[in-house]
Amino acid sequence: MNQPVTRSGFACFVGRPNAGKSTLTNALVGQKIAIASSKPQTTRHAVRGIVNRPDAQLVVIDTPGLHKPRTLLGERLNDLVRETWSDVDVVGVCLPADQRIGPGDTYLVSEIAKLPRRPLLVALATKSDLVKPVRMAEHLLKIASLEDELGIRWASIIPVSAVTDDQVDVVIAELIKLLPGGPPLYPDGEVTDEPTETRIAELIREAALEGVEDELPHSLMVTIEEMGLRADRPADRPLLDIFAAMIVERDSQKGIVIGHQGQRLKEVGTAARLQIAELVGMPVHLDLRVKVLKDWQRNPKHLNRLGF
Repeated sequence: MNQPVTRSGFACFVGRPNAGKSTLTNALVGQKIAIASSKPQTTRHAVRGIVNRPDAQLVVIDTPGLHKPRTLLGERLNDLVRETWSDVDVVGVCLPADQRIGPGDTYLVSEIAKLPRRPLLVALATKSDLVKPVRMAEHLLKIASLEDELGIRWASIIPVSAVTDDQVDVVIAELIKLLPGGPPLYPDGEVTDEPTETRIAELIREAALEGVEDELPHSLMVTIEEMGLRADRPADRPLLDIFAAMIVERDSQKGIVIGHQGQRLKEVGTAARLQIAELVGMPVHLDLRVKVLKDWQRNPKHLNRLGF
């Protein structure tokens, strides 16, 4: 009897900011590995999620949204997106069904079409739960028309909702079908190669992004300064101490993050701590400080130090 062909490879999701890339990545992997927010440019680095199947291993890369950069950080994030495109086997283009396809989408697809080694393309009509069938049909026809307009070919066009889990299995099956043959790239059971410290910093940033002013999200960065098990605790009652810094660019932003009498900072700490405890599987003591690093998004020295 023939053994199933083992396939393995990389796929990445691209799309305008807030097209549902991170939410879809988490849905495919089956757990939260990428933070999601309604704020544009939430994703700041390439996050790899691993989908294991008996006959295949799919590595999904969630990238920042390609955007018009206003800072050096923005330029570096765009470079990262283009670099990722060149390395993957399949690109899933997220085109949210609740928005019209606009110049930003066509620009994105035409940029992928210019690559010397063009990956296979899958169109994903994300947020399908937000529209009626008539609107979806119209959206799918418009997606199909991009083939002639931009000189590309879609391997498939799939409506999907990561929120209601509708057709997520279809997306996985289609992406796997397009992967090359090959052995697994990661040990079985791994869901991401993100270091725990990075995931913790991102959970804090996600909590901090909820309900803040429009100008703040881009200026907010989180670093873990120290982390370790508290020494005087018995083995059956561990406690993880985390000391983290929330970095902003101006004193006025520091005030926004801390809030009146420290209320905002307290809320962020509570929300983040619950998620971190779930991630690490033990209670957590989270010490949050806010620091000002003037114009860090524009300063090459600061960016290098922060890992950009």
